[in-house]
Amino acid sequence: MIVLKATQDKVLAALQSVAGIVERRHTLPILANVLIRKTGGQLQLTTSDLEIQIRTSAELGGDEGNFTTTIGARKLIDILRTMPTDQTVSLESSASKLVLKGGKSRFTLQSLPAEDFPLVQEAANFGPVFSVPQKTLKDLLGQVSFAMAVHDIRYYLNGILFVAEGKQLSLVATDGHRLAFASAMLEVEVPRQEVILPRKTVIEMQRLLSDAEGAIDMQFANNQAKFSFGGMEFVTKLVEGKFPDYNRVIPKAHKNSVTLGRATLLASLQRTAILTSDKFKGVRLNLEPGTLRIASSNAEQEEAQDELDIDYGGDAIEIGFNVTYLIDALANMSQDMVKLDLADSNSSALLTIPENASFKYVVMPMRI
Repeated sequence: MIVLKATQDKVLAALQSVAGIVERRHTLPILANVLIRKTGGQLQLTTSDLEIQIRTSAELGGDEGNFTTTIGARKLIDILRTMPTDQTVSLESSASKLVLKGGKSRFTLQSLPAEDFPLVQEAANFGPVFSVPQKTLKDLLGQVSFAMAVHDIRYYLNGILFVAEGKQLSLVATDGHRLAFASAMLEVEVPRQEVILPRKTVIEMQRLLSDAEGAIDMQFANNQAKFSFGGMEFVTKLVEGKFPDYNRVIPKAHKNSVTLGRATLLASLQRTAILTSDKFKGVRLNLEPGTLRIASSNAEQEEAQDELDIDYGGDAIEIGFNVTYLIDALANMSQDMVKLDLADSNSSALLTIPENASFKYVVMPMRI
């Protein structure tokens, strides 16, 4: 039976959309495979790592009929990548093997039985469906994902907190040194739901979401989240645990604030970052009426200093930061202006967008 017959670019796009979670080495060999299910003329591709499951449907030609099998996902992608994009490729079943043909090339690949493929058991009690434009969610993830922890023993920090309440969806990420908050409005009111999406899910979602028109439907259960968009269905386990109370971390009413150009500040920080020590990455910010001085030094006794003219009439403050934390936030924003709120040299700083409460970034100071 001819399972599929289409151009290389179509087949490759369908496979790549589900293959991001597939690891090359697995304790369970079948998890390196993609589950192919043919029903009539419709083809369904499913991958899983036992915690995340991604499924897409595609019309990729071939014979009508019912057929299921599994085949090595990465191997198939690697072979397809070496073929011209407009070349017609076909996948045919033959005994327990699959034959991939394209032009004069022919590859015989081993398959594993579909019934052995471990599908993720979907939760029975999902909450109400709500949706946002794909672009909105992609932007929200981009605004906060850099602040997620990596391999922290406080496992609930290795991900992003999703809070849906009323007509607002808020995303929060923190690694204990900084915290990023971003929110967007929903079209419908939803009951309060709070879940933590794991880091791997967040990275995969960012890869798959597009800027094109189209909404993403979301549903949350106690231990699972489900997303549907662009012909894809994405089911993931959630991180269990209590996320820190982010409202207590976000400073209120800092008495000193300055509004300045985002690109100018970012360029200045990038320049001074070159001479920070590899270990500490510290820069000093000296804020005085009319002037912001940014300085750094390293173990080789090299120094950098940069000065920006600013519209500021508050207290003189000298404060140290890990420069990477500031650069990350500024590089993931697109606005022209940013607002920096400070209390003193020992309190955390708040970075926001002027006249816009949808983004907040808190960064702890460091002693230099």
